[in-house]
Parts: sequence; C-alpha cells; structure tokens
Amino acid sequence: MLVLGRKRGESVVIGNDITVTVLEVRGDRVKLGFGAPGEVAIHRAEVKESIDTESSVDVRDSLSLEIDLACSEVQGAAV
Repeated sequence: MLVLGRKRGESVVIGNDITVTVLEVRGDRVKLGFGAPGEVAIHRAEVKESIDTESSVDVRDSLSLEIDLACSEVQGAAV
C-alpha cells in the first residue's frame, strides 16, 4: 500500500486516466473527488462488497436453475 500526504487541492494520479483530488479536510473527515473515464466504476468499499455479494448470489441462483432444468430434462427423457 502506498501512503501519501496530500493537502486540499492536491491530487494523486492512478494509471494514466484516474485522478483523486483532496477537496476538503475537516477534522477527521476528508472529501475526495475522483476523475475517471465513464467505463471505470467507482464505489465506496461497502457498496462494492454488496455488489460482489449480490453478483455471486445471482450466479449461484442461475447455476442452480440451469442444473434443475437439466435434471428435469434428463428425468423426462428417461420416462
């Protein structure tokens, strides 16, 4: 992990096209601004975790449905 000190108005560039700028500092709170291309998703960590959890549930549900359908087709063919 890279740790940097930045003042209000200063930025950090990630790769060639992502910029993080310190907009405001008040006590123990920091307001950041993110500049990135539209195809780059930017989420708070807890939102990203929620998205990942929902995605894995969707995949499991989808696989379960496909397996159920396949079993039904096999059972129907055996009758």
